[in-house]
Amino acid sequence: MTSESPNKIHLALFILVGLLCLMPMVSSPVALILGFTLASIGWAPDQIHLGALTKKLLAYSIVGLGFGIQLDAAVSISLQNLPLILGSIVLTLVLGFGLTKLLKLDAKTGHLVASGTAICGGSAIAAVSPAIRANSEQTAVALATVFILNSIALFVFPAIGHALSLSQHDFGVWSAIAIHDTSSVVGAASAYGSEALTTATTIKLARALWIIPIALISAILFKGNKNKIAIPYFIGFYCLAIAIAHWLPQGQVVYEAVFEVSKRLLVVCLFLIGAGITIKKMKSTGPKPLILGVLLWLAIGSSSLAYILASH
Repeated sequence: MTSESPNKIHLALFILVGLLCLMPMVSSPVALILGFTLASIGWAPDQIHLGALTKKLLAYSIVGLGFGIQLDAAVSISLQNLPLILGSIVLTLVLGFGLTKLLKLDAKTGHLVASGTAICGGSAIAAVSPAIRANSEQTAVALATVFILNSIALFVFPAIGHALSLSQHDFGVWSAIAIHDTSSVVGAASAYGSEALTTATTIKLARALWIIPIALISAILFKGNKNKIAIPYFIGFYCLAIAIAHWLPQGQVVYEAVFEVSKRLLVVCLFLIGAGITIKKMKSTGPKPLILGVLLWLAIGSSSLAYILASH
């Protein structure tokens, strides 16, 4: 057996497990664990750029979810929760600035962690990073911190939601505000229920629109490059999908099929994200970025939950 043979077997098994995640019996948390396990035992393929693949697949999946969102409901939910969306973003960024100083953490790393927590995890970090001229190490540390907390959220949030008997709507709002990445928001919300998924996706992507102004403000504060802002174009296509489903209702059967396929593709995304997280990477982040991430997460998670519960 040549040295290439084990690699080919590992690649085949990796692809097989990835395809298995398309099946309804594999939940989002299970997919994440499967990816993490394969990466930890060295079976994640080196020849595939998992980060780039995940990013593309996530974008396609989110656009597909747009076909299952009702336009009137999307506008209503977004406007209704606008104070919570704005308040959570401002609170997280201000608190992040203060805690970064207190922990004596590198300013750019701290700002990237805060931006990822405030808006939408890895997407926000990817957009803000070139704007403030962060180096690859600062970006990698922030991404690792957010991904670790995202992984925990998939398990913790549905458990808390059920323990508090949160309604589908309330859980959707809370997960969209308090969980970092869109993939984990959708994963946790879909595990909770279909209404939670619709609410969470709508609010999360309304929140994600704030990437652009936050990246511009960040570039000014850090004297960075305002011309190097990565705009998440998939948000526009997501809005277009909602509009198509609204104005051309004749294709409802097709839209429902695309929506269901997109939900399963998001589970595959979580498998790929899990495959990008290893124990080595978790250790390399060091304690300070993770402490900052946890403190910000607890602050935004508890305050948004208190706001939702008090609004009834």
